[in-house]
This record gives sequence, C-alpha cells and structure tokens, in this order.
Amino acid sequence: MTEPRRLFDCIALQLEKKPLPDMLAGKAAGQWKAFGTGEVAETVNQLSAGLLALGIGPNDMTVEGRDKVAILSKNRPEWVMLDLAVQQIGALLTPIYPTINVNELEFVLNDAQVKIVFANDEDTFHKVMSIKNRVPSLREIFTFEHVANSRHWKEVTAAATPELIARIKSISDKIKYEDAATIIYTSGTTGTPKGVMLSHSNILSNVIASSPCFPPGDNLRSLSFLPLNHIFERMVTYLYLFNNTSIYYAESLDTIGDNLKEVKPDMFTTVPRLLEKVYDKIMQKGNELTGVKKKLFFWAHNLAEKFEINKNRGSWYNFQLGLANKIIFSKWREGLGGNIKCIVTGGAACQVRLIRIFTAARIPIMEGYGLTETSPVVSVNRYDESGRMFGTVGPLIDGVEVKIAEDGEVLSRGPNNMMGYYKRPDLTAEVLTPDGWFHTGDIGMMVDNRFLKITDRKKELFKTSGGKYVAPLPIENKLKESAFIEQVMLVGSERKFVGALIIPSFPNLKDWCRKNGIPDGTNDELIRNPKIIEMFKDLVESFNKYFNHVEQVKKFELLPNEWSVDTGEMTPKLSLKRKVIMEKYKDAIERIYAG
Repeated sequence: MTEPRRLFDCIALQLEKKPLPDMLAGKAAGQWKAFGTGEVAETVNQLSAGLLALGIGPNDMTVEGRDKVAILSKNRPEWVMLDLAVQQIGALLTPIYPTINVNELEFVLNDAQVKIVFANDEDTFHKVMSIKNRVPSLREIFTFEHVANSRHWKEVTAAATPELIARIKSISDKIKYEDAATIIYTSGTTGTPKGVMLSHSNILSNVIASSPCFPPGDNLRSLSFLPLNHIFERMVTYLYLFNNTSIYYAESLDTIGDNLKEVKPDMFTTVPRLLEKVYDKIMQKGNELTGVKKKLFFWAHNLAEKFEINKNRGSWYNFQLGLANKIIFSKWREGLGGNIKCIVTGGAACQVRLIRIFTAARIPIMEGYGLTETSPVVSVNRYDESGRMFGTVGPLIDGVEVKIAEDGEVLSRGPNNMMGYYKRPDLTAEVLTPDGWFHTGDIGMMVDNRFLKITDRKKELFKTSGGKYVAPLPIENKLKESAFIEQVMLVGSERKFVGALIIPSFPNLKDWCRKNGIPDGTNDELIRNPKIIEMFKDLVESFNKYFNHVEQVKKFELLPNEWSVDTGEMTPKLSLKRKVIMEKYKDAIERIYAG
C-alpha cells in the first residue's frame, strides 16, 4: 500500500503488514473479548453498508452537505469501528461526551443536523430520547447495549448486502487527504460549544509526526480510558492503529487498577488528575507501612524527589537509586501491570514533582501539549531521554512551528491546524490569522530554543485590585504537592490579595487527626475544627515562600466535597471550570474577603 492518505487506511495497512489477533479489545460480562484485524475490517464494512442502507452518505462532499452521525458512548471497540465505518462512506462522525447536559446535547445535534445517534446504554439512550422531538434532523437512535424499546446497533450491520458492501470502495476512493474527517464540539469552560472541523490531513499529519516520539516496537499493547470523544485519545488511537499497537479498553475509571494488571500494557495516556490519584494511592499505602518497610519506602521516595533528567548525579546516588528501584519502585511498576514503557499525559499542566518521581521509578512520564484545534499535538516530551525536559511540554513535533506573541501568547502553525469552526467563519477568524497562525490562548516561552514551556492560560490570568497579574496554575500545582491538599483554586481577581478554595485530602487528614488526638468527624466537622484550620494556615504559609509577595495566599476557605465532572465543577478532561466554581462557592469567596 502507498503512503496512507486517510485515517481509515489503517485497516488496509494492518491487513497488509501484520494483522493482529487483538486489534481492539473490550470487556463484556467480566471477560475480555478481542477483535482481530480481519474481524474489525468485516464489521466496519458491514456497518458502512448498513449506514448506506439507512440513507447515510457523502451527498455533495461539502462539510455542510455530508450526513452527520453522533456517538454518545464510553470507550469500547464498537466506538472505533463506527468511526472507521462512518469515515469510509464520506459521512462525518460527531462524538459527544456521555456526561453532556441535555441543553448542550440539543444544541450540538441541531447545529450539526445529526441524522443518526449511537448511544452506549439505557442512560445515554434516554438522554437522547428526552430531546428527540426537538431535533428535526434526527431519524434513528441505536444502542450498543441491549436497551428496552431501542434499536440495537447489530440491526445496522444486519442491513448490509453484498451490493452495498461493493459500493463502499467507490465512495472511499473519492475521499481525499484534505477532506474533513470529523467535527468535534469543544465542551469548553465558557459559552456554547464550537464544532472544530478536522480533516484527514490534520489528524494524520499529527499521527505521523508524533509516531517517532513514542516507544519503538511492534505488537505493543495499550490501555485506553481517556474519553475517545476528546481529540487526544482519538489521535493516539490512530497512532496505535497505524503502528500495530493493540488497544484494550478499560471498563471504567474505577477499574483501571485491575485492568492494568490484566492487560499489562506497554503504554497509556492520562490526564494529570488521574496521575495524582495513582500517586496518592501509592503514598497512602506507604503511610500504612510500619518499621523498616516504612523507612525504606520513604528513603526511596526522597531519592526520587532529587532525580534529574539528562544529568548524572554521581555513582553513589545512582547506586542508591538502582537499589530503590529493585526493592521499592519495582512494586510501583507491578501495580501498573509490570510492562509500562511510558505514560503520556496531556490536557492540563502536570506537577513537575510527580513527573520527576515517576521517571526516577523507571516509569517515564511524557508530558505533551496541544488543543482540539491543533489535532492536538504541538509538542511532546520524547520517549528518548535526550528529548525530555522536566517542567516543559517537550520539543515541537515535525512540521509544527511556534512563535511567542508580544503578550506571551503561544501561536502555532502547521498541517495540524484545524479547517475552522463549523458554520462559524467569524469565530475562526478570531483565532486563525490569514497566514495560518493559530492563537492558542496559552502563555508560554521556549527554553534552550528547543523545549516549549506553558506557564498559564491567557484567560485564567487575573489582576488584583493593586493592578498586579497573577498566574494561578503554577501556584495551584505547587500547593497540590502537599499530601493534605486534594484540590485547590486560586481567587483574587480585582481583590486586594490572593485567596484560595482548598479541598483537603480527607484520608490523609483523618490519618493526621488520629496521630494528633483530634476526634474523627464528618468532612464538614473536620474543616471547621480550629486545630485543623491552624494546621492548614501553617501549611499554606510554608508554601508561600515559593511565591513572590503578590502571589502569596493570604487567606483560604476549606471545602468539604471533591469537585468532579458529575457535580459540574470539572470538564470531562478533568480541568477546573473556574466560572462554575466561582458562582457555586461565592459565599466561601466572600468569607475570604470579609472584613
């Protein structure tokens, strides 16, 4: 086969190079079920033919004219099969987060004029059904799970005929490298969702340029749990498919620990919030140890905190770290399945301390950077150690340029920049210059002329009433290094000083209470306990020495419940929805500034 020109070419390429027995795998009724390349190819063709039977197709091949199919589902092999099936008949897949609220769902389905929706299960089916009569374009809803009164997705494959299957090739042959491959609506933290149009060339150029950054090797295994609706996991999926890496889908975020042990993957992608949770679990276990075991655990941990990349710390340090890796960190690696070559993180800024500790424990963390509009990768730290630098998001990938605007904003240009926002040339013109530079909305700098460092989101910078600018992200990440701080958000826009909303790590706090003779209680009771408030005052004060005077947290409020996607304070990729938090906790913020 010649150079791949469309994303769906990955199937033909695998069949030609080396068909896999487990191209995609998912868990059904407690058992792993693997789909080989041949079976995937067959199912994809049947799905394509079934969609053609339902009248779905390319029409005039303009982005607006092509039929749209939406999917609201957790990660599963059928997700990817549907993506490939929709692409090769010239229709467009519009993925939607299963957690989306019904108002946004109605907006997206109408904006894209979706004709068919594939839903995961009963919950997602009823969510779509609740607004079906307000979406005139919507003809059918199919479900992946068996749901009462719904049509099962196998009805689509059952409608395939040899004539329809024969039609697929004549359509797919006309699909070009420059043609749109998908429309992804960014959930965003503000305003109505925008449909980002990405072409085969946008995503495929990103796949090809990112491939050399990853571990070499054939027949590797990956575990997938970041939402496929997000461009990060979707692009990486194609990177796996074009590089003969098997993809196993975790059952849910709660089962990742078990799934890692079962699948024993070589790599996976994550977001910082989940990495923090893995680390917290490890530290909790370390704290439960006693005697010599506990001493050894913290000796190893302290060594890891001093680790430097691309810098020799001397033979005595190397000897000790080798020993720590043998007796302590080997257990960390076992907990991740025992085969991890690297973990790729993106979507938000990761604490440098965590990257340092995991890397010392021979679990390389490759932090990267990008946006939906850049398909997504702009830069990434490489698997090869010489291409990694702590505290940066790595070197740019091939073909992508970056320049820093006068106000510090990162502008990027390359074949990965989106086609534009669907039906919104006005919004496209606001972020894409005529000569192709995309305004990322992030503030950053180049280090050593090679590594990109992101310091903050432009719109998250705030100004105190004294006129001084504060970048909250680095300060929040520093504070989260404390074992007692689970989540934190800085406030202080147009105020006299910087304050913080803090959610304690309650398991660690309760442990501290036991050791200090403080009676246990509910979260609400604990955050009102004067001794605990005093402890947090000392804690925050101990961190203030890392910040300049304006950035120091002068007052804070402790909150009793963790922020989450379900309760509305976090986006699906687990970054803070600052406006929502400001609104929801305005009483707590007022208490910070009272008097």
